[in-house]
Amino acid sequence: MKRFQKIILGSGSPRRKQLLADLGYDFEVRVSDADESAPNHLSAEETVEWVARSKAQALRETLVDDELLITADTEVWKKNRRYGKPANRESAVEMLRSLSGTSHQVISGICLCNRELLHTFHVTTEVAFVELSEEMISHYVDTYQPFDKAGAYGIQEWIGMVGIAELSGSYYNVVGLPTTEVFEAIQNWPELA
Repeated sequence: MKRFQKIILGSGSPRRKQLLADLGYDFEVRVSDADESAPNHLSAEETVEWVARSKAQALRETLVDDELLITADTEVWKKNRRYGKPANRESAVEMLRSLSGTSHQVISGICLCNRELLHTFHVTTEVAFVELSEEMISHYVDTYQPFDKAGAYGIQEWIGMVGIAELSGSYYNVVGLPTTEVFEAIQNWPELA
């Protein structure tokens, strides 16, 4: 397995930290206050790549030789609507009602860079929910408080166990980091940049 002097994870997400650690990498966490908005004319795939790249650009100046920075943006999209992190309980309930009984995409933009090179890509997973009752939605939102999660849900939590009817693509992408693709990108760095 290819090793670097240092990998930097540009994310404070506990899920991303755990997944990168589970891949066997030692890394340091650096977090920026990068703007996560993107131009409205961008497609879903372009949007997540834009945000991941913005996060990388905000931290790029902090890199020294042999450091590889990894940033990511995971978003929920349905029919060109971007489902961000819910602002409150009402917003979380509305999002889950909208996703109930339908399919949506979870798309992650990933950016790897050092001081000289930058590579961005995206990974898409199709997710279908069963019909969620009002009782299920209320129980999940009140118990798990999913206000830090795009689309108001974490697939690794109760709602994923009882509410996911079908999944096509990377499960770990929905958690927050498409591990297979990230591992491959790290192993092939810098040839892919």
